[in-house]
Amino acid sequence: MCFSRNRCTSVEKIDERTMRSCCRIQDPLLDAFVAIHVKLPDLEIAGAFGKIQRSAEGSQMEVVEPLDEVVGVRIGPGLKKILKGLLKNSSAHKQLIFMLEECCGGVILTFTKDVLLGAPKDKLAEKDYFENIVRSNPRLYNSCAAFAPGSPLVEGIEPPR
Repeated sequence: MCFSRNRCTSVEKIDERTMRSCCRIQDPLLDAFVAIHVKLPDLEIAGAFGKIQRSAEGSQMEVVEPLDEVVGVRIGPGLKKILKGLLKNSSAHKQLIFMLEECCGGVILTFTKDVLLGAPKDKLAEKDYFENIVRSNPRLYNSCAAFAPGSPLVEGIEPPR
């Protein structure tokens, strides 16, 4: 029996004020889907939907009720702790938390990619460019590997509180 896992995350802009991010996981024990709608520019989760087609715990189930708990949460620092506090501790909910984190990570990376592509080619100017971006939007601090503590791009920047 093969235990390979197929995971897919996609992000699309619905309109000027809304994005949708989806995560799907398929393996022999789990077939699940989670989607979130995110308000721009605040990155606030405006809606969430999920469905588990197959899991080790049982057959298919809609997971609307637990995902309603994340509506109003802003994507940014502390997100993982907030999600763990809002959702129960069952293995199904742990999968939902993981999938929600993947959806939120997809939204962050969508914005990060555009920022990374706009950087100057000169190394000194590049460092100043990223430093200014993180100073002007502290939610980017520790949102990806490029802006993680210890990265030269955020050297000397205090973590947001």
